[in-house]
Amino acid sequence: MNTVQNFQIKSPPHFADAVHLTQSELDQQILLMVALKMFELGKISSGKAGELAGMSRVEFLEKCGQYKVSILNYDDEIIELQVDALKIPKNLKILIR
Repeated sequence: MNTVQNFQIKSPPHFADAVHLTQSELDQQILLMVALKMFELGKISSGKAGELAGMSRVEFLEKCGQYKVSILNYDDEIIELQVDALKIPKNLKILIR
């Protein structure tokens, strides 16, 4: 069973007007920003982030590009391990025919 949970964010009076958005647009923008940040921090998958932002996974990944959020979230240790795995040992002779 799917249940939807609501939450409220308090904002100063006329904040939506100040950022030139309707209240509905502001609500959607805030959800997108929350989804982008949670995805960037590795807290949720891109699919869940898209769901939170009210869009498909593909649409969310496109938003990642627009907002300069990397879709490849690997930490430095994993990257180093991958690079080390690609290195050819110096004592290995490669035969070329």
